[in-house]
Amino acid sequence: MSLQVFAIIMLGAVLHASWNAVVKGGGDKLLTTCMITAVAAAISLVFIPFLQIPARESWPFIGVSVLLQVLYFVLVATTYRVADMSQTYPLMRGMAPLLVATVSLLLFPETLSAFAWTGIAIICLGILCMAGRPPPGQRKGVVLALINACVIAGYTLIDGLGVRRSGAPVAYTLWIFLLTGIPLAAWALANHRAAFCTYVGRHWREGIVGGVGTAASYGLALWAMTQAPVAVVSALRETSILFGVAISALVLKEHLPRIRIVAACVIALGAMVLRLG
Repeated sequence: MSLQVFAIIMLGAVLHASWNAVVKGGGDKLLTTCMITAVAAAISLVFIPFLQIPARESWPFIGVSVLLQVLYFVLVATTYRVADMSQTYPLMRGMAPLLVATVSLLLFPETLSAFAWTGIAIICLGILCMAGRPPPGQRKGVVLALINACVIAGYTLIDGLGVRRSGAPVAYTLWIFLLTGIPLAAWALANHRAAFCTYVGRHWREGIVGGVGTAASYGLALWAMTQAPVAVVSALRETSILFGVAISALVLKEHLPRIRIVAACVIALGAMVLRLG
C-alpha cells in the first residue's frame, strides 16, 4: 500500500470519528442523524450533475447499499441514545474488518499477505479489549453495536464490488448518499416536521460538519478500495476508533478506563503492521 493511499484512509478515519461525535453529542440522536444525512444528500445533489453516471452494472449494488446504509444510520442513532460512544463505537467499527476480511476472500480475486492478516488480527484484538465488559446499563447498546457491525460489513463488501464496476468512484459514493438521505429526511419531515425544522435551524452548523464528514470519509474509503485490497482498507479505516475514543474523552467528557488507553495503543500497532503489508 502506498503512503498516499494510507494517508487518505487515515484522513477518512478522522472524518468518520468526527461525524459520529456530532451524532453522540446531539440532543436528539435520530434527528441529528437525519440532519447529517440530509446535508450529505444536498452536497451530493450539487455535484452529481457534473459527474459521469456510474456504469449500469453497478446500480444493483447501489440499491442494496442504500438499504443497508439507511439501517446503519438508524442503528447508529439508536445505539448512541442508550450507550457511550467510547463503549460502542469500537464494537461497531471493529468487528466489521474481520467479517470483511473473511468474506472478501470468497468475493474478490485478491490475497492478503501475512503482514496484512497479522495487522487485521492485532487491530481486532485491540478493539475487543477496548470494548471491555459492558456495564449492565449499556448492554443493549453493545448488542445494537454488534448488529450494526454486521450491517457495516455488509455494505462494505457490497460497495467494494459495486465501486469497482462503476467506473466512477466519486459519483457512486454521491449517489449512495443522495438516495440514503432522501428517505431519512422524508421520514423526519413526515413525522416530526416542526421539531425537525426547529432542530435544523438551531444545529445547522453541526449538520454541515457531520454531512461533509460522513460523505467525505466514505468517499475516500471507496476510492481506496480501488487502489488496495478491500479487507486491508476496511481494517485500516477502523483506526478511526483511536480518534473516536479521543473525541469521546476530550470533547464529550466520557469516562475513559485505562484498559481502553492500552487497547488504543494495540490498535495503533496493528495499523503500523497493516501499513507494512
